[in-house]
Amino acid sequence: MRRRQLTECVVGALLLAWVHFAMSQSAPGQSSGFAGASVQSDSSPDVELRTGTALTREGKLGEAIPHLIAARRSGSNSFATGFNLAICYVGTGNYKKAIGTLEELQASGNNSAALNNLLAQAYIGDGRTKRALESFNEAASQTPKDEKLYVFIADACTDHQDYLTGLEIVEKGLDQLPDSARLHYERGLFLARVDRLEEAKPEFDRAVALGQGSYISSLAAVQKYLYDDKYQEAIRLLREEIRAGREDYQIDSLLGAVLMKQGAAPGDPEFSEAKAALEAAANSHPNYSATQIALGKVYAMEGSNVEAVKHLEAGRRLEPNNPEVYTGLAMAYQHLGDMDKARECHAQLKRLLDLKTNSRQP
Repeated sequence: MRRRQLTECVVGALLLAWVHFAMSQSAPGQSSGFAGASVQSDSSPDVELRTGTALTREGKLGEAIPHLIAARRSGSNSFATGFNLAICYVGTGNYKKAIGTLEELQASGNNSAALNNLLAQAYIGDGRTKRALESFNEAASQTPKDEKLYVFIADACTDHQDYLTGLEIVEKGLDQLPDSARLHYERGLFLARVDRLEEAKPEFDRAVALGQGSYISSLAAVQKYLYDDKYQEAIRLLREEIRAGREDYQIDSLLGAVLMKQGAAPGDPEFSEAKAALEAAANSHPNYSATQIALGKVYAMEGSNVEAVKHLEAGRRLEPNNPEVYTGLAMAYQHLGDMDKARECHAQLKRLLDLKTNSRQP
């Protein structure tokens, strides 16, 4: 099968990576409790824990939650159960519940880098930047050379459009890991997102040089091509990554967006390719606003306005101050005959454009 069919409810590969990472981060004297670990008995709490962790590893986070709650209420392996449950809460957007679960684990004496890192992500999701940085600093002090710690929180910042915090995170990571291709790439992305493009370009160059043909090196090269308007080169490289089996939501989202920017239209093979790529990206990583907005535009172009509204509204929830959202939404609502919502979108678009104009005036 050309495109990987990813399991439901997965917020990218990040949540599954946490499962593997946390296996080595359990509290002293406690077993990991993750799928694959030995179970000492077949009592009901252990069965619930085993079922919940297996579902977590499969990415079925919503289905895992009731099993993990049942195991936790029974007192089965409190750290592993609680940590798994927090992973599921973060992955399904229940940030307050994740925070409550993780803070309870902390209060009981668990203070691992994995816990602090996941807690920082939950705080970011809940909009509590100061607390997120406190948890991040604690995690970084515990394992300062662990690249994953910086990458996971940077990804959370990207998901929630907290680009300045993300930039702060990766810069602290680079203080510890100056030769990390991934962190240089992330810094380039954050700089570009806060309109510091001239500073971003050397970061992509650095990531390409350090990565030496790796996945991150390819992503950095694609970004360079895009900023230099070399779209065909970017498309070629993205297709090569897919053929090499390194397809993920970022590759799919970029490919779909670049093909559309190149003028793909309904009926063209490139349009079908772009649509399939964006659908795959949205299914595997629904919190990536750029994908939702681009996919909404694709559906609007082919006249599927109900689907267009669905994805553009998702983009709006994720990125409410992006003018691109309202342009597409206004047209889709107009085609659906909902003139009140169309007018509301036009009004919001005008407010955003006026704010942007005023911000540029001396």
